[in-house]
Amino acid sequence: MALPTNGRVVIDTTAGEIEIELWSKETPKTCRNFIALALEGYYDGVIFHRIVPGFLVQTGDKTGTGGGGESFYGEPFEDEIHPRLRYAHRGLVAMANNGTKNSNDSQFFITLDRADELHGKHTLFGRVMGDTVYNVMKIGEMEIGENERPVYPPKIKSISIVDNPFPDIIPRITAAEKRAQQRAREAGQREREEAERRRGAKKDVKLLSFGGDQDGETEVVAFKKKNIARPDLVDNPSATGIPMPESLLGPPKKSNEPPRERASEKEPSKKHSKSSKSEGADKDIQKIRETHAKEKASGSDARRTEIEQMESEIRRLTRKREGGEDSDEEAARKKTKPTKSYLEEELAKYSKGRGLQKKGKGRKDEGDVLAALSSFRGLLQSNANLEMEDVAEEGDRVDDSEGGTVPGGEDPGIEVDDDRGFIGHALHFPKDDGEETRKAERDYEVIDPRQRGARAREEERERKRTAMKGKNGRGRR
Repeated sequence: MALPTNGRVVIDTTAGEIEIELWSKETPKTCRNFIALALEGYYDGVIFHRIVPGFLVQTGDKTGTGGGGESFYGEPFEDEIHPRLRYAHRGLVAMANNGTKNSNDSQFFITLDRADELHGKHTLFGRVMGDTVYNVMKIGEMEIGENERPVYPPKIKSISIVDNPFPDIIPRITAAEKRAQQRAREAGQREREEAERRRGAKKDVKLLSFGGDQDGETEVVAFKKKNIARPDLVDNPSATGIPMPESLLGPPKKSNEPPRERASEKEPSKKHSKSSKSEGADKDIQKIRETHAKEKASGSDARRTEIEQMESEIRRLTRKREGGEDSDEEAARKKTKPTKSYLEEELAKYSKGRGLQKKGKGRKDEGDVLAALSSFRGLLQSNANLEMEDVAEEGDRVDDSEGGTVPGGEDPGIEVDDDRGFIGHALHFPKDDGEETRKAERDYEVIDPRQRGARAREEERERKRTAMKGKNGRGRR
């Protein structure tokens, strides 16, 4: 039976797809191992753990360390060196070994350039097809760290078999089944971690909890409430059975009796009857009640005052937020004082520049300006007569200077510039007969880069044609 001669797979990576053509006729065992592992989903999720710029990129190790890998046959298999397959260019796919012969497993690499030093050392079993080789070059340009390991390693997502040259391969487990098993293992791991977390968690009994959160085993804590008693508010404090503190009884009374008699009162005596004790207790309770009523009244007054202040503050803030007055006093003061509107203030501020105020001293209005313009126009009209008089005076001065005498023999002094002839000057331009326009059109030159390039190419062809004619002439001689 003849061995198959075709085979093609597509590796889907995070850097793009890589299409590989397999040489299954020259290297049947290597190609069978590669396709079987791809059918089982062995390469799914495997990273490119080694990148040597300008040389190769390597992958196929499920551990991602470069020291793992296993073959479909269960053990390393032998090399398949073919004399016609050589590392002559980039994009060639070959098996990686552990540095010795016949030690192939699942790792493979793709070359980035010509690699003559690999001849006879590694099994060459395929090549990258088409433009997908640029995705391999993209992987080879990634940033690498120590031990030729990429800092952000690309990953193989999946491998799809486009053309299987070995239809008799029966995978031990398909890629779909493997992914399902992986998902099941991950779900079980999460459940175990959650159960472990719940088992090891401790309840914080200090926190509030609701009915469903507590377990049945937790004991209910019973709180005993202390009785709150106010003996000062009871008519008969002795009935409560609670001793009344001295602070509620008020300050001790001053006695007018001599010290001898007070000293005798401290000693217990049977002379005082029960009726006198009850009367004294009633008077003390009455005083305590009065003191409590006063404190309550003062507290209510202070609270009422505080509430009124808070309400006034709230009203002031509300008016301020709505754009009204700040307070009642300020509102009353603003009502009594007449104020100008913002528009009037702005008009008063800018009225000086717009002539809204009355004409003051030294200010000119529109009539003054028009009068000045009219006088200047009259001056221009009378300029002709002034110019003629100035020309006549200039002629007389020229005649006197030719005579060589100066009247009086005195220095004429500083010349006063009273020339007013500039008013009658006129601006004249020479009449254009079209010569300047024709000269500009004639001297104007348009430079086109394309024409310059065409001219250069034409000159180059002419030079070559001349050189060829010269060579042919020398050959004929």
